[in-house]
Amino acid sequence: MVRAAVLPAVNAPLEIAEIQLPDPGPGQVRVKLAAAGVCHSDLSLSNGTLKQPVPAVLGHEGAGTVTAVGDGVTGLAPGDRVVLNWAPSCGDCHFCGLGEVWLCANSAAAAAKPYATRAGGGELYPGLGTAVFAEETVVAAHAALPLPEGVPLTEAALLGCAVLTGWGAVHHSAQVRTGESVVVFGVGGVGLATLQAARIAGAGRIIAVDVSPAKEELARAAGATDFLVAADDTAKSIRKLTGGIGADVALECVGRADTIRTAWSSTRRGGRTTVVGVGGQDQQVTFSALELFYFGRTLSGCVYGNSDPAKDLPVIAEHVRSGALDLSGLVTERIGLEGIPAAFDAMLAGKGGRALIVF
Repeated sequence: MVRAAVLPAVNAPLEIAEIQLPDPGPGQVRVKLAAAGVCHSDLSLSNGTLKQPVPAVLGHEGAGTVTAVGDGVTGLAPGDRVVLNWAPSCGDCHFCGLGEVWLCANSAAAAAKPYATRAGGGELYPGLGTAVFAEETVVAAHAALPLPEGVPLTEAALLGCAVLTGWGAVHHSAQVRTGESVVVFGVGGVGLATLQAARIAGAGRIIAVDVSPAKEELARAAGATDFLVAADDTAKSIRKLTGGIGADVALECVGRADTIRTAWSSTRRGGRTTVVGVGGQDQQVTFSALELFYFGRTLSGCVYGNSDPAKDLPVIAEHVRSGALDLSGLVTERIGLEGIPAAFDAMLAGKGGRALIVF
């Protein structure tokens, strides 16, 4: 029996409860969590913006230690430190065949299968296949990636989503080049990781935009050279900061139609706008046919940073070891399982960076 934060139904309050985990089956491992990040996607799962069978144990950004392995598991053993991958690629589908593992057609399969039971009975589903809002979890072995040496296990939880997403958005999707101007909308956990990644990529002017003026210090510590409080004239202010032409790259880490539209308008002719945030179906963005032609901008979506976690983790770990990437700089609060609802409320209010559950 382990303690977990259970979502009994969509839009229902989380319940801290004892759950029963099975022994790992063939191809599975059991992991004792050291820490788990509270991501906006977990909030989206809880309120139905993203689909997730319930009742469920949410949480998808985590790291811990393998305690047991099932039959047929190779490459992992009890005692190994791992980062959990909430979107493990199958290696067999059309997209995996193209090398676009972040679009794997089967990566979400685990989330649709019960993985544990409540103490009083009743099946539970794993949020995004990982269920890290619990002291321990059971996942497929290929969803547990060995943690490179020299990375603190607790902060390593952030690698599982925020850092891979922000890093990939900069290096894979937007492909930021040395000296380019970059604007990042939204200074939450992913936004802070994106700012750090832009700095590491050698971006010149790095502009952070957020609704909260209290986030300026966080943004500048992550690499922002300028900070703007979101307003009706944000796009105009960004063009002024970039010599009147607009940013080479805009990265939207919020997932709102108005912010996406502003990010687009902030980008120079021929520039790149990357949407990192996850918005709802009700968030509709409009463009005129003439502006699409005239500005010649590229607008792209970004799934999990368009990353291949197995390849990107060692690269990111090297930056952590060198001190270029500060994982602790993303964390503004360390909490227990009971603190998750307050962390959700803080997200809705636009407060803080990443809340980290420490077990």
